[in-house]
Amino acid sequence: MLFDYISGALVTLLVTLDPPALAPIFISLTGGMNAEERKRVAIRASLIAFCILAFFGLGGEVLLRLLGVGIPAFRISGGLLLFWIAFEMVFERRNERKQHTADVAITEDHIRNVAAFPLAIPLMAGPGAITAVILLAGRANGDVVYLSSLIALIGLGVISCFAVFMAAERVSRLLGVTGNIVLSRLLGVILAGLAVQFIINGVKALLETAK
Repeated sequence: MLFDYISGALVTLLVTLDPPALAPIFISLTGGMNAEERKRVAIRASLIAFCILAFFGLGGEVLLRLLGVGIPAFRISGGLLLFWIAFEMVFERRNERKQHTADVAITEDHIRNVAAFPLAIPLMAGPGAITAVILLAGRANGDVVYLSSLIALIGLGVISCFAVFMAAERVSRLLGVTGNIVLSRLLGVILAGLAVQFIINGVKALLETAK
């Protein structure tokens, strides 16, 4: 039974976290940073995401009940935030708020901000991952062994994301300046679609609960 729980939880977390899909997004969001700065962003984002997911795994369902907030609300809010990032990526609005060349130093605040949003939230610890963690915690029925396994699996999933972030820099060098610009625009469009899907899923869930 425990093996079935672990195998099912692992697949669910890897699908919702989707580490391979985060690689090009990480490249785009950390444009202009050197290797050390990207590593710091990756570490910070991974730690934040792990803490958030572990928190929801241990007490998320109780917190949501106390606050009267449903998962559909997380889907809609996460979709709106993600759509704003996509808009900036497509129209280069992000560059208006930060340096325009790779030679300009990245500030400590910028590194912290990018790591927290949108990397950790909502790309890693997004509505899908949070929902999955809460549901998996519910299946554990308060069993310490099952909950411990869930936390360990969350850590494994986050580590896989970190490994992808570290490999993303090599991909960035292969793409070059032009390739990264094209990739940023393309990802902006893809992210916009993903954001709208988040919102649609949230609205559908709200309508279903209203019936």
